[in-house]
Amino acid sequence: MRAIVISEPGDPSVLSWSQVPSPQPGPGEVLLDISASAVNRADLLQRQGHYPPPPGASDILGLECSGTITALGAGVTSRAIGEQVTALLAGGGYAEQVAVPVGQLMSVPAPVSLVEAASLPEVACTVWSNLVMTANLQQGEWVLIHGGGSGIGTMAIQVARALGARIAVTAGSAAKLDACAALGAEVLIDYQREDFVEVMTEATGGRGVDVILDNMGASYLDQNLTALAFGGRLAVIGLQGGIKAEVNLGAMLRKNATVNARSLRARPPDEKAAICAEVERNIWPWIGAGLITPVIGARLPMNEAGDAHRLLESGAVTGKILLTAVG
Repeated sequence: MRAIVISEPGDPSVLSWSQVPSPQPGPGEVLLDISASAVNRADLLQRQGHYPPPPGASDILGLECSGTITALGAGVTSRAIGEQVTALLAGGGYAEQVAVPVGQLMSVPAPVSLVEAASLPEVACTVWSNLVMTANLQQGEWVLIHGGGSGIGTMAIQVARALGARIAVTAGSAAKLDACAALGAEVLIDYQREDFVEVMTEATGGRGVDVILDNMGASYLDQNLTALAFGGRLAVIGLQGGIKAEVNLGAMLRKNATVNARSLRARPPDEKAAICAEVERNIWPWIGAGLITPVIGARLPMNEAGDAHRLLESGAVTGKILLTAVG
């Protein structure tokens, strides 16, 4: 088969569409012919040599895909050849085929197309596992979503709105803030010109934010803790602002605050399967009811993955970038 190969760590020019051995489904796995995959920031880090795949995972980029089942591994009885599905991956999505543990498959939610469904697994599983399963976001609570115009951000806004939360976002352009407002965000913060702590202190009447979904890490840690309400929960899902920072334990104790940092990719298959089941049970019906819609900012052929990476790095796209099957 063909897949995107990294010749050496570096910029997007190191990516090439090359021949590689076809995967074979092991016990408890299925083989998919891939219709589309999607670009995530973790892919950029892996391309640069900073985010190796977990042991045993494919070293091909791509953490999600959609496609058609073409073969079943030993012991798989819950799926059938010819079934169209979407899948959460530990790697392997930038390719023509991928082997996936059966528990990490989800149906294609109507009315989403098979290609569009590739934009859902990583963002839906990340958002649900962090906002709901970990941070326990409740109706009426305030949530602050950093990077509101990203793939994660646009999904998080819609999930929070469906849960009945009050939503604030940060983003770096008027266009992205407008898109966030259209999805349901109430407080719009331009992080290049505004202090989100000050804005949220005013918006909440001095109480603070119940839940923060953070993609920045170290550079935002102190501000995030300051912005939290008593009993607030900080969910760190990215490290775009660095990996090391001092933690003010006194501030955490005074606020009874919780900080969780969770990676989806490194979780064991049984945890991923549980998350996928939760997502299909809870988010898919909202998609069917029109409460949540995939936000897709660009589509490129799979063999133009380098251009897709450049596009994501530019910050010009709101929502997800899809890579579609070639030929």
